[in-house]
Amino acid sequence: MKLGFIGLGHMGSAMAANLLVAGHDLTVYNRTKAKAAPLVKRGAHLADTPGATARGEVVITMLADDHAVDEAVFGDDGILVALSPDAIHISMSTISVADSERLTRAHREKRQEFVAAPVFGRPDAAASAKLFIVPAGKREVVERCQPLFDVLGQRTFPIGDEPPMANLVKLSGNFLIASVIEALGEALALVSKRGIDRVQYVDILTNTLFGAPVYKTYGELIAEERYSPAGFKAELGYKDVSLALSAARELKVPMPLASLISDRFLALLASRGGDLDWSALALLAKRDAGGETPLRRSE
Repeated sequence: MKLGFIGLGHMGSAMAANLLVAGHDLTVYNRTKAKAAPLVKRGAHLADTPGATARGEVVITMLADDHAVDEAVFGDDGILVALSPDAIHISMSTISVADSERLTRAHREKRQEFVAAPVFGRPDAAASAKLFIVPAGKREVVERCQPLFDVLGQRTFPIGDEPPMANLVKLSGNFLIASVIEALGEALALVSKRGIDRVQYVDILTNTLFGAPVYKTYGELIAEERYSPAGFKAELGYKDVSLALSAARELKVPMPLASLISDRFLALLASRGGDLDWSALALLAKRDAGGETPLRRSE
């Protein structure tokens, strides 16, 4: 299949590499062109503009936020002007429900197909093709995309005919992950203050009632304080919880815990922790309990 891929960060570069290994004719674009070099050496084509990636059957975007996606889609040399009728834009980015609605309308007006397919999984899962993919869009279009999802992930969960539904699922899921991180941080701050070994404590949790991968992954990161390099930056965690709250306001759904966690992320960013992994949210609980952390206290 002739594909385009835009966004070669930690997640996107691994995903694009898997598509290349699977034998697809891949054209890639990234604002920092040096990030494309390893893929180009392996046979990918390098595009000078986002639109140059959108001349095949499918173009995939995996970008940080609404602004980056909008630049790639709506710019003068963007996807919208280059994509053929009936060709597909798959947005795998974590973006707002409102922006997904805008993209859906814009592609529909151009008679182009649009699928929102955000993913659950960190960069290691992307590299090993173990992502969980949640697509939404016309059923027949999602089915056309399924061979690509099979290359990128271990399981696909189609969620509905309207693309924004997938983005709402993703944002709600990231809110839940952030809630687990905050709870783990508080629990570890509590037991650590009594001298209980943090690693052993997480081992007890994850081998009894808390065996889900989210507890194991983030429990180990927090216990060992492995916050850098970031698999998913705290500033992006703050963005996602903020977007979940925005969707909740639109739907008139109170989310008091999300409001609390948004403030906790804001405190982490104010303490110069935005570039740390979002599991570094646990540093706030440790600091508040009197522990030593690299965070600067606000005066």
